[in-house]
Amino acid sequence: MHRSIAVVGGGPGGLFFSALMKARRPDWSVTLFERNRADDAFGFGVVFSDATLEKIAAADSVLTDALREHGTHWDTIDVVAKGEVRSFSGNGMAAIHRKTLLRLLQEKAAGAGVDLRFASQVGRLADLREYDVVVAADGANSRLRSEVGEAALGHAVDEATATFIWFGTDHMFDGLTFLHRRSEHGNFAVHAYPISPDVSTFIVETDAETWAAAGLDEFDVTQPPGPSDERTRAYLTELFAEELDGGQLLTNNSRWGNFRTRSSSTWHAGNVAFLGDAVHTAHFSVGSGTKMAMEDAIALADALDAHGDDDGDAGPAEAFAAYEAAAQPSVRRVQDAAGPSLAWWEHFGEYHEALEPWQFAFHFFSRSIPLRKIRRRDPAFAQAVEEKWRATHGAEPLATPFTIGEQEVPGRLLRRTGAGLAHADGALIDESGVVVVDLDAPGEQPDTAAAAAIVVTGGSARERIRAAERRALASVIPVLLDLPDADDDEAATMVLSGRADAVIVR
Repeated sequence: MHRSIAVVGGGPGGLFFSALMKARRPDWSVTLFERNRADDAFGFGVVFSDATLEKIAAADSVLTDALREHGTHWDTIDVVAKGEVRSFSGNGMAAIHRKTLLRLLQEKAAGAGVDLRFASQVGRLADLREYDVVVAADGANSRLRSEVGEAALGHAVDEATATFIWFGTDHMFDGLTFLHRRSEHGNFAVHAYPISPDVSTFIVETDAETWAAAGLDEFDVTQPPGPSDERTRAYLTELFAEELDGGQLLTNNSRWGNFRTRSSSTWHAGNVAFLGDAVHTAHFSVGSGTKMAMEDAIALADALDAHGDDDGDAGPAEAFAAYEAAAQPSVRRVQDAAGPSLAWWEHFGEYHEALEPWQFAFHFFSRSIPLRKIRRRDPAFAQAVEEKWRATHGAEPLATPFTIGEQEVPGRLLRRTGAGLAHADGALIDESGVVVVDLDAPGEQPDTAAAAAIVVTGGSARERIRAAERRALASVIPVLLDLPDADDDEAATMVLSGRADAVIVR
């Protein structure tokens, strides 16, 4: 059965789907509409971890070929804080200039026989009524999603409070590098990584208060894409002059924004299927936006191919159900991992001020993976962190004594028993003066001014960790984190990172 498909959006997801679909069904017509010109590309680099490339490479080699011939690769992530560098290896990653990737995907789609129509705006679904299937790959600000209705898709948006801006630079970084600097206005952080032999990406984040105090809130971000924020470029060039080492910040529609995490329970309506940022996003600190869009493209092409010979409307309906079943679990996993990372970047200034460089780096890397995985990836980094703890405290993390009031507790792993709170060896702890902060308790939280220790319980595990961490950073009394299901490794991660002074398990 011959089918006609319209693809709206010429980003990596739309182009990759078009090429795959045409290769699988050469007799089908596939037409791609992109409002920009073929050589327009906003932004700079896109990043892929080695682990994420296998599925895409199995479908088509265009990405791995592009990365091999035009991209850059690294294994080590550097965190620079307070003049010290901490390196974490075992993180194979590759990056490529977005414009280069788009050009190669355009060539792939054209070679497969896709009808590519650039500088072609699709305003309404009514303009596409002649097509059997419409694929909406038109990005986070999808017009087609708005026309279908976000409520129909179960679409939700959560906007971060931190602001970010995307530059390039002609200063070449060796690999993924996180820089942190404090100006008289507040803290700024940079994600920098090479994307070609002569350009690196340079993303800057800061909190809303610092952004406003620095006078960087004056640029009109509502104007059409194109102009870049030159005042911000000058400010950040001066602030990061040492790290740029004479390099320039390069602009490409560079303007401040707040990251929006998008999720949707349904990715189709009628004969329209959505993919990529149109229905889901994950914070760029996990480097998965383009990867997710390309994996969506694979799942949708597979599903349409498998059900392409079904009669009438049954084909698209069954195909869309199969597409969602195949692609949504992977997206949920990425978004679950991205949540703690986004939250970390919302408050990085607090961590930078409160923690020593070694603990700041460990805090950063452990935001989404525990100590055992860090040790597996880079034993030397994990060993250096544990040695720093031992040098400071004279014992292993979970065996380090601490005090609750007048009582010395011999270690940081505690248990809740029928008789009360106890150390791991069974010795009961005097709980007089221990105040419980229950995130599930309605109303005003208890006064902790005269407390000997604070126990944080209730809510989800993520909420408890965040609440304990905020108190631990500001408190001079022990903060005990209630994590009933935690094992020794997870407890050690909480203590080493400074998220809690001790952990309570079953």
